Amino acid sequence: MPPLSFDIPETGEPPRHPAFASGRRRTGALLPTIVILLVLAFGFSLFADFWTDLLWFRSVGYASVFTAQLGTKIGLFLAFGLLMALIVGANMLIAYRLRPGFRGMTLEQQSLDRYRMALEPYRRLVLLLIAGGIGVLAGISAAGQWRTWLAWRNGARFDTRDPQFQLDVSFYTFGYPWWRFLLSFAFAAVILSLILTIATHYLYGGLRLQSPGEKATPAAQAHLSVLLGVFVLLKAGSYWLDRYGLAVQSDNFIQGWAGLKYKDVHAVLPAKTILAAIAVICALLFFLNVVRRTWLLPGLGFGLLVLSAVLIGGVYPAIVQQFQVRPSEADKEAPYIKRNIEATRKAYGLDNVETKPYDAKTEVTAGQLRDDAETTNSIRLLDPSVVPPTFQQLQQIRSFYSFPSEALDVDRYMIDGKLQDTVVAVRELDLGGIPDAQRSWVNDHLKYTHGYGFVAALGTTRDAKGQPVFVESNVPPSGKMGQYEPRIYFGEKSPEYSIVGAPPGAEPRELDYPDDSSPSGEKRYTYQGKGGVPIGSLFNKLLYTIKFREEKILLSSAVNSRSKILYIRDPRQRVQKVAPWLTLDGDPYPAVVKGRIIWIVDGYTTANGYPYSTRTTLGAATSDSLTTSQRTVLALRDQINYIRNSVKATVDAYDGTVTLYAWDENDPVLKTWMSAFPGTVKPRKDISPELMSHLRYPQDLFKVQRDIFTRYHVTDPQSFYGGQDFWKVPADPTQDESGDRSADQPPYYLTMQMPGQDRPTFSLSTSFVPNKRTNLAAFMAVNAQPGPDYGKIRVLELSRNTTIPGPGQVQNNFESNPEVSRELSLLRGRGSEVKRGNLLTLPVGGGLLYVEPIYIQAATGTSYPLLHKVVVGFGDQIQMRETLQQALDAVFQGDAGSQTGEGQQPAKPGKPSQPAPPGGDLQQALRDAQQAYQDGQEALKNGDFAKYGEAQRRLKEALDRAARASQGGGSTPPPSPTPSPAPAG
Repeated sequence: MPPLSFDIPETGEPPRHPAFASGRRRTGALLPTIVILLVLAFGFSLFADFWTDLLWFRSVGYASVFTAQLGTKIGLFLAFGLLMALIVGANMLIAYRLRPGFRGMTLEQQSLDRYRMALEPYRRLVLLLIAGGIGVLAGISAAGQWRTWLAWRNGARFDTRDPQFQLDVSFYTFGYPWWRFLLSFAFAAVILSLILTIATHYLYGGLRLQSPGEKATPAAQAHLSVLLGVFVLLKAGSYWLDRYGLAVQSDNFIQGWAGLKYKDVHAVLPAKTILAAIAVICALLFFLNVVRRTWLLPGLGFGLLVLSAVLIGGVYPAIVQQFQVRPSEADKEAPYIKRNIEATRKAYGLDNVETKPYDAKTEVTAGQLRDDAETTNSIRLLDPSVVPPTFQQLQQIRSFYSFPSEALDVDRYMIDGKLQDTVVAVRELDLGGIPDAQRSWVNDHLKYTHGYGFVAALGTTRDAKGQPVFVESNVPPSGKMGQYEPRIYFGEKSPEYSIVGAPPGAEPRELDYPDDSSPSGEKRYTYQGKGGVPIGSLFNKLLYTIKFREEKILLSSAVNSRSKILYIRDPRQRVQKVAPWLTLDGDPYPAVVKGRIIWIVDGYTTANGYPYSTRTTLGAATSDSLTTSQRTVLALRDQINYIRNSVKATVDAYDGTVTLYAWDENDPVLKTWMSAFPGTVKPRKDISPELMSHLRYPQDLFKVQRDIFTRYHVTDPQSFYGGQDFWKVPADPTQDESGDRSADQPPYYLTMQMPGQDRPTFSLSTSFVPNKRTNLAAFMAVNAQPGPDYGKIRVLELSRNTTIPGPGQVQNNFESNPEVSRELSLLRGRGSEVKRGNLLTLPVGGGLLYVEPIYIQAATGTSYPLLHKVVVGFGDQIQMRETLQQALDAVFQGDAGSQTGEGQQPAKPGKPSQPAPPGGDLQQALRDAQQAYQDGQEALKNGDFAKYGEAQRRLKEALDRAARASQGGGSTPPPSPTPSPAPAG
């Protein structure tokens, strides 16, 4: 047997078992594996977002929008990313190849040798990483300019020239931003190249900071001269482009006035031209330095450029402003102020405003409103911002339904053969109303999937209890709207996502609506619409599991082969996604059109480069006392100086179908985007008559216009310069103590007839007060009803010598009136909360009529606002009565001369009540009157104002019957019981 032998390692370490020897390798491989898995997970997450986005666009029929955006972004990313990488990389490579062969043995070079030796093995990799990284950043920045590129590429002409350069407005709105981007990109490329070139030359000895003798090699000097020359040449281009930028500049001069001023035309504009010429000469000197190789001439040229920029570009314009303009500023600036006024009015659609003087009467006479009978018959008493709790209490049906809490919407419907203003809302699903014990993923996303029903109430009347008179209500729906699809799968309060659909014959899972007659207490339903993304495949389940971070989507057996997922359900979000170039109104509203509930969304095309037009801030201009975070304008940009309501968009509440209609087909901005996204916007002629009847002039556009008009109603340059005639929008006087008392009064929708109109039209109106005063200055209304006169703005301008009270003064007069004050104090003293409705202003009777509904709400228990009284003011006359008709008659000496629409309630199905015979029974009438009086007093003691109002109504009816009976029998009725001072209901 051969002897045993052991091989001892030379290091003296004991041998390792093979399993232990491979442990280090496994540990070393674990970290790269984890990193790879994390990268793959991150990449798949990005892919999931990308692919689900594409699936969503396909589901709504706007895949072309997705591909157009994606293609444009990728094209810009690659083009500008590669261009930046090539420019930077080429300059670094040139600097390396121009390195000197001999660097000298100085301490500086010996120190740099260590860095050169360490970098040399990775030189190419470092070059690629630096150039590639900068290129990626540049590509991302360029991809963010996709809107600018598409607008420039597809820009339509305005056929309007600016007064200074005689260029079409399209150059400023579409071309100028793109040229500015190109210039900034070029500057960035040159500056980055210059920095990295200097670093490379220094590292490889082309530049020497500490060594004696020449600080730069001829090759490095030539290279840097070229880059500096290009930089100065770009500066020349910037000076030249700045000339056109003067036409769209804004400053604080005269209320943010925009465009060229006297100083700009006579000093800044020539200065920019001179500076551009000097910069070109300076650039040529830098290029000449490639041959002459001396920094003297380029240095002198650059110094001259800097000195010229200070003297010609800064000092000279300041001298012109100080010594030529200021001594007679109003006269010098007058031609340019006129340009600004004309451009601003045109850019905001105010160039055709019809302004008339209005000598408002303040005295009253009997029958004064006879010529305005149709307007008084349409005065809206139901305030959409006060009655949401009333709708909620009376029409909520179940806790998981809700209505908007901020404000409802105003629309028009044909009720019993008459077009009437209505306050409308839809009964949306609110998952927050489901008891916590019933909250689960299945209930939240598979069972509770949709709201149910459309609710509408007449705007001009109320019932005997002060409640709205509903013309469409309840579940299932009943009323005047006919048959329609009542389910709300897409709305402002819809859940983030719902999974719907099932194979044929499967048991319905979705809660449709509560039904006490069913054994389960509810009706169930399976979604049949075409909307939604199919999610039946394993791949799609996985994608949406990642998107919504919810594994139950993948694991749940309830998600079947026919399932669809509904998401991005808010109407404005859906429209914004398919039309990313639109600015959207803050108040989408529902309508019943051809058997469907649809959401109507107003879309605006905006620009920020209309020459000479003053800019405004959308957020501030559209803010008023009703604005909330949910009802604010959805804007691409907050600063604009051009706006048009160019698109009317609809979203089907059942299947989510989004349709875009061109409304202002002459708008160049709309033409531009229709060219960029062909086939996405339908022509105006495709709007059906049924849909047309529900379109209206949008609120946010009107708010922007009235904000601009507070200054630009002044068309005389001298008066505009002085600013004494500027107006402001009055603060909302009906806000309670918890609200912002300085917030603007919102505009109001109502049917009215302006002086000069042939008939009443559905309108949007507002009032103005003088700057720093509270009396009324003017009244503005726009025809909000589609037709030949749609969008016509009319302004009634009051004489400056009259003191017609404005909304704030009127509200103070109402509150200080003895009768009104006494009744309101009594109501508040009994523990009720008084809510003031919208203070409406109407130009009728040759003057201005103010109407304000008064609501009461019990302070305790389940309570909601009830319309209790109506306050009317005209001149110095103020009256508060139970009805508008009574208040109008009281103001106008017992006879207003017109009838209101309060008594014209829609006919209800069923057997009609028979009219009482003439005369009637006197004793029975008196007994009824006595009983009604006693019931009213009892209700008053209990603080039940609804019952008190009903008793007051019965009391009046009984006394009227007693009067008729007395007249028929030839006797005089006894005096009616006199109630103690109390609120009449």
